[in-house]
Amino acid sequence: MTAVLMDGKALAAEITERLRAQVDRMKSDGVVPTLATVLVGDDPASRVYVSRKHRAAEAIGIGLRNYTLPENTAEGELTSLIESLNADGTVNGILLQLPLPSHLEQRRATEKIEPNKDVDGLTVTNAGRLVYGESDLIPCTPRGVMELLHHYSITVESAQVVIVNRSMLVGKPLHHLLLNEDATVTVCHSKSSDLSSLTRDADILITAVGRRPEFVVTADMVKEGAVVVDVAMNRVEGKLVGDVDFEGVSKKASYITPVPGGVGPMTVAMLMQNTLVATTKQKRALVSPVAQQ
Repeated sequence: MTAVLMDGKALAAEITERLRAQVDRMKSDGVVPTLATVLVGDDPASRVYVSRKHRAAEAIGIGLRNYTLPENTAEGELTSLIESLNADGTVNGILLQLPLPSHLEQRRATEKIEPNKDVDGLTVTNAGRLVYGESDLIPCTPRGVMELLHHYSITVESAQVVIVNRSMLVGKPLHHLLLNEDATVTVCHSKSSDLSSLTRDADILITAVGRRPEFVVTADMVKEGAVVVDVAMNRVEGKLVGDVDFEGVSKKASYITPVPGGVGPMTVAMLMQNTLVATTKQKRALVSPVAQQ
């Protein structure tokens, strides 16, 4: 068996075309979707990620506001900026690039973002809506994983799904998204015992550890014919790789994502989609009966 490659780059390009057409329609109605990005410090990886998001926004026609703050920015300064962006009616989405410098509390900073402008879907309000299956601003990577599964017509209902990650960015939101589609979901983490026996039971295995070479998913950890989604990105000997031993696992899986070119491009595409969702939500709020009183 040779696995079908789940091409996130190609799917992201299709989504980009659809979003570009949606932006054109919005602009014809006098609405310019605008994303504000906030980067604190000079972390090289964060700079690269923000740059990719800027390029994606420009390709679609989304307006950009870029704020780069020094490493020693005080919490009050960051809070003041976020609150000013919340109040700015011309800004539709706010992206606070994580991680923040160690002296800043990420949770506290994220919670300052107005939920309807929270394009990362990380505020408590949007996380709670997700638990109830009512959120439309969903964390970008989990949303990208679900888009890939749907695009390749992979059956989620009644599937045994194992997620190796319990973070608020990936594992926990994915758990709820999959549960809402009637999968049976097991979430694994660093304290899970006999991890290999759990992963071998998975019809769909999703891994996002990012500690290679310490952690590698090998073929003996994967069920024959499983769908394998590799969210992690590691740089090993100058090469980008995920958690999965691609060469070995691709001979056993039915579907597999590459690294790079799998989930990564989908994450950026979903950020753009969330920006348009946020714009639409705000536009509706402006014309609601409550807003008109």
